Amino acid sequence: MSTLLYKLGKTAFRKPGYFIIGWVLILGIVISMISINGVHISSEMKIEGTESQKVLDQLAEELPAASGGQGSVVFKAPDNERLDTPERLGAIMKGVSEVYGLEQVINPADYAAEASSAGASADMSQAAGAAAQSGNTTPPPYGPLMVEGVPVPGVLISSDGSIALFQFQFTIEQSAITQDVFDSVIQSVMKVEQGTNITVLPGETLKTVSIGVGSAEIVGLVIAVIVLLITLGSVVAAGLPLVTALLGVAIGVGGAFSISKFIEMPSVTSVLALMVGLAVGIDYALFIVNRQRRMIIDQRLSAQEATARAIGTSGSAVFFAGLTVIIALCGMLVIGLAFLSTMALVAAATVLINVFVALTLLPALLGLVGERICSTKAREKGTQSSKTSNHGIADRWVKFVIKNRWAAIIAIVVILGFAATPITKMEMGIPGASSANLDTTARQSYDAISEGFGEGFNGPLILVAEPNNSSAQVTPELVGGLMMGLQSQDNVAQVTPLGMTEDLAIFSLIPKTGPNDVTTKDLVNDLRSADASFAQQNDVKIGVTGLTAVNIDMSAKLAQVFPIYVGIIILLSLIILLLVFRSIIVPIKATIGFLLSILATFGITTAVFQWGWLHSLFGFDTGGPLLSFMPIIVTGILYGLAMDYQVFLVSSMRESYVHGHRGRESVVHGYNQVSRVVVAAAVIMVSVFAGFIFTDDVMIKQIGFTLAVGILIDAFIIRMGLVPATMAIFGDKAWTLPKWLDRILPNLDVEGEKLIASLNASDQAPSNSGSKNK
Repeated sequence: MSTLLYKLGKTAFRKPGYFIIGWVLILGIVISMISINGVHISSEMKIEGTESQKVLDQLAEELPAASGGQGSVVFKAPDNERLDTPERLGAIMKGVSEVYGLEQVINPADYAAEASSAGASADMSQAAGAAAQSGNTTPPPYGPLMVEGVPVPGVLISSDGSIALFQFQFTIEQSAITQDVFDSVIQSVMKVEQGTNITVLPGETLKTVSIGVGSAEIVGLVIAVIVLLITLGSVVAAGLPLVTALLGVAIGVGGAFSISKFIEMPSVTSVLALMVGLAVGIDYALFIVNRQRRMIIDQRLSAQEATARAIGTSGSAVFFAGLTVIIALCGMLVIGLAFLSTMALVAAATVLINVFVALTLLPALLGLVGERICSTKAREKGTQSSKTSNHGIADRWVKFVIKNRWAAIIAIVVILGFAATPITKMEMGIPGASSANLDTTARQSYDAISEGFGEGFNGPLILVAEPNNSSAQVTPELVGGLMMGLQSQDNVAQVTPLGMTEDLAIFSLIPKTGPNDVTTKDLVNDLRSADASFAQQNDVKIGVTGLTAVNIDMSAKLAQVFPIYVGIIILLSLIILLLVFRSIIVPIKATIGFLLSILATFGITTAVFQWGWLHSLFGFDTGGPLLSFMPIIVTGILYGLAMDYQVFLVSSMRESYVHGHRGRESVVHGYNQVSRVVVAAAVIMVSVFAGFIFTDDVMIKQIGFTLAVGILIDAFIIRMGLVPATMAIFGDKAWTLPKWLDRILPNLDVEGEKLIASLNASDQAPSNSGSKNK
């Protein structure tokens, strides 16, 4: 591997034009494909195989009108005023009518006409009437909005007349609704504000799906540039990692966009690939450039030879570090969820592209720069420093850790264990309007609905009832009986029939509690139970769907597959680390260290985003559930990135061992060689991820925070503290293998031992042959 990469690095340095033109052409193809196909992103995340998704698929097939996306808008009067004045009623009626006039929105009048022609309208009225006489006499604190004695379709008004809720349904699924449709709805309802002093609050389902880089992310990049300047010491050297990382991300993310017309692309996919691609792209190039500069300064090599050797040695570490990240990401494919698979593949492809860019384009750019990569001042300073012993901060720190190795290990385990304790209270879900910032329309709409109608109206459930006997038909009497049974259940505020066919009946059920409440989850499970009294009495099976049910099923499904996923990536990564380090102790130690860091990371994330600790510092107002698929995504990314630092740090210790250092001396020497650049790389990663904490999207905010904290803990506590302490305890035994295993394992030569020996032999050959001729 090292010899192959050495030759590749030398070729790229000598003939940079071929490699640079090649990558520019690839970027041009990606840009051309985007211009032809456009960018198509989706906010939908289907969980195949769940009960809620099965019901949605059934509705889409048998009753398409009932499977469309839902929208809601709140109209709010000024304080101590009412909405039901003639002027305001007219404005609301006009806005509602305009929305119903849109092609992609179902008009209840048309739907009623179609149902009446099929005889269903009278049947539903009969069923609703039967249910109304069921004894449920407690009147709700709201009612239909009336205009001249006629109810406005889809609009409810609170008992005090201050808040009205307009709920409507699209003709197409939520993921298929374009931005133009959302804009048309919002423009129609916003006209209600004109001259009425009514506040119009579009609901969360009408929010836009946006992508892009904001000022906070740019700040993260600026910090990365500063760290690169400090670490590498020149503008030219610092600019190369940034250029290669940006190109890799542009091709990776751009490539995903270019095929988004053919593959459903969740909106968070591009941001995830951007996060990971920038972080690893900068880090991989940093390790190679730093190694090249050290060889030029310390070994007095030419820029060409130093580049080739840096690609052969550090390039090997980059290759296997990137492979570990890719395996961790691709492990998500076994979960079998399409949206997670898409995110994983796009992020993995971006990492792979950045690895290839670092191994091919970077040495080509170094070939253009030539000897200018190191100034004369830097060479002289390096020569002087190499003549003196290394007693810097890194040297003093690693010796302190080794001297107090047992105390350091115990302290790290105790501190991280304490940080992990909130994980026992972690609640998973989809952060939504209930945890949005107070100044957003989505949150204001949520609060207004809760105030006027009850929190459950923010998360209506869709129920589908089917007779257990396939020969039985749905009748108005059956629908009425089901409504009576459903209304008698605990935590049910309202049940409304939506439609019926010969085979099934559809209801809208409003819980008393909010979408993320544990009691709502219990209600969904109770409704689905075959043992439910109302289901048995009417001999039907109940399916439950709707956004709330989908989120509940998503959390349950991901929690179920999470241990399987972790087991798979750990097993595969242990195999890679075994091959790279030719050690059993090192992979096991690396995995234990990662488990400590990931538990502490999730504990801290729970305390911040669920409990609301330090919420003002991170730009949000209210705690809420953690993103249900965040643990899987973050675990995969953090495991891969943690193994990056493991590979770079421990491969340096092994290189020291291979080149003659023994025991704790190899730990100190290896640590001193790379600790500075590992710290710089970690600071860059934390900066890049932290930039996403201050975005408006709470999902991106949570992912960015968790990744930043995870890297901070893993790099500075596990790799800089736990690794040297445990390596000092095991000493040379860390590099031992059973003889039978040593014989069958291939020697990948990640440290470049064979490469350096070959180069040294070739350097000595001419002088030896010359002496013989003499």
